[in-house]
Amino acid sequence: MKNLNIYALLLALICLFPSCKKNFQEINTDPNRPVEITPGVMLGQLQYKMVNASMMASKNFTHELMQVTAPRYSTSGGLHRYVVTPSSNNGIWTSFYSAMTDVEDLYAIADRLNEPNYKAISLIYKCWAFSILTDCFGDVPYSEATKATQGIVKPKFDTQKSIYIQLLKDLETANGLINTAKALTYGGDMVYSANTVSGTGSPGMVKWKKFCNSLRLRLLLRISKREGEVNVNEQLNTVLGNPDKYPVFSTAADDAIFMYPGSYPYYNPYYNARLLDWRQGDYFTLFFMDKMNSIEDPRRAIWATQVLVNGANVFQGIRSGYESTLEYPTDKNSSYNDNVKTLPQLGIMMTNAELQFIKAELALKGFATGSNVKTLYENGITSSVTQWGAKMPADYLLKTGIAFNSSVSADQQLQQIMLQKYYAFFFNDYQSWFEKRRTGYPVLPRGSGIPAENQFPSRCPYPTYLQSINAENLSVAVTAMGGDNSNSKGWWEK
Repeated sequence: MKNLNIYALLLALICLFPSCKKNFQEINTDPNRPVEITPGVMLGQLQYKMVNASMMASKNFTHELMQVTAPRYSTSGGLHRYVVTPSSNNGIWTSFYSAMTDVEDLYAIADRLNEPNYKAISLIYKCWAFSILTDCFGDVPYSEATKATQGIVKPKFDTQKSIYIQLLKDLETANGLINTAKALTYGGDMVYSANTVSGTGSPGMVKWKKFCNSLRLRLLLRISKREGEVNVNEQLNTVLGNPDKYPVFSTAADDAIFMYPGSYPYYNPYYNARLLDWRQGDYFTLFFMDKMNSIEDPRRAIWATQVLVNGANVFQGIRSGYESTLEYPTDKNSSYNDNVKTLPQLGIMMTNAELQFIKAELALKGFATGSNVKTLYENGITSSVTQWGAKMPADYLLKTGIAFNSSVSADQQLQQIMLQKYYAFFFNDYQSWFEKRRTGYPVLPRGSGIPAENQFPSRCPYPTYLQSINAENLSVAVTAMGGDNSNSKGWWEK
């Protein structure tokens, strides 16, 4: 009887087996997991990953170098003393080159699916990222940078000139690819939400087109000294003279910002940072804060903490480039407001404020921008205040120290523009450093603790690990750059 029961059980299992096998794939398929990689699956993650790297670079590198902040104590070296080491920007190099594979995959998949809007977005990200890399380091791997699957594991370093020429071509291509009447088929856009159509078109894709052409103006102005080697002025006039074909930013609503949702998994990198990591190790500088104090800048209360001095709450900065023997006490000077680390608008790529200042400078140089220098300057300030959610005082633009003076020399007018552009670059990757190198402005005081031989840096040395993984091509690049140090000037800066 016992054996009969066993045989019956085995027979039942045998009979059931074909049915189980037949339904196995259906039962074990996760309905929430995509069955194929689409551009929508990749885009949002790509956007988040790339802007994290650029945003962290602004706080960890640019703010100290450009006298936005200074460390509470610094016994030797330091960016505020113009000491830039190969490790200073390993993060941006590693993060951007890692993400570039995803950018290329996004383009390839979009091409296979005949999705030109995704192709355009991938080109815009490629141009944005590589412009930052080459402006940081000079000559960098570009044309062979993502060819590992083709057997190229030691890419050559392209010249900055050749990179810029191709970036400008790619932005022209991206502008032509964008179909503003069509939303993104697979969604995924966390910058402009170009996932839906409203009325006769996609407002989000219109904004992508504006970002594309605004970025092109940034890059053209960056290399303006190289007019003749590149047809900079011709391209500037082409973009400025045809706003229907080449629209650019016009309001703060156009800002290219990854708005952090403040929910898992898209927290910004500082969202849960400890006080020590966020603000107790750095203070705003006298240069940065005193100028804001003199005009009662409405962004101060958003950006900075107040401290009690002689019974009054004030915004107070510290010296930059100070002597190594100096140490500032904890929590006795203004630092980053704790609310800033949870603000959605930290994921900045490019803003309308910057675009208005670009146009102001171009108008100053005689380009037809559709407005005058003073108006564009004021538009830039207003847009930056709006961007940060501050309220513009009624008489703010008339205050001494911020009111635009059109009667002074062109160079003095440029200084006014660049100072306000500097403030508008708060948390905007390396842009204030790049623009300081291009124009010389703003003029930063030199701290008494900066050794005489230390010069304001023109580039970052290459990451040291390249010596072991791509030594031959690295050596060629170093020779072409005139040495791997922070004093070697790139092509557009010479």
